[in-house]
Amino acid sequence: MAEARTAGSLPVANVQVLAEACNGEVDVQQQVPERYLSKDPSSEEVVAGDDGACAIPVIDLRKLQDPQSSEEECAKLASACLNWGFFQLINHGLPEEVTGNLMNDVDEFFKQPLQDKKECSQQAGSLEGYGQAFVVSDDQKLD
Repeated sequence: MAEARTAGSLPVANVQVLAEACNGEVDVQQQVPERYLSKDPSSEEVVAGDDGACAIPVIDLRKLQDPQSSEEECAKLASACLNWGFFQLINHGLPEEVTGNLMNDVDEFFKQPLQDKKECSQQAGSLEGYGQAFVVSDDQKLD
């Protein structure tokens, strides 16, 4: 049986287990499991990147704080949370050095062996930690 993650939710195989199932080979016939595919990202609430190739919800913190534009930006934020589960936040005021350091730390964390990452596993009833939480059905879309 594949090792699974639990945190007060249904067990989910680690991405490393899914990768091992490929035995290191790329097979055109193999596809990403359906539960990891989200809806078509061409919906209206998605803002495309500069080159149009990447499209994720973009939320502007300045607009959220501006009474003249906050209602529309709030609606975009709600849609991003409900439909995507994540978004890019712009005009947040954090220096690039801070966000760059964060990205480096995240990259280094995910480069660690699975056993090391498990030390940071989510605990039942907690929102913090490494793993997939809030899985309530076998048909649920996963991150």
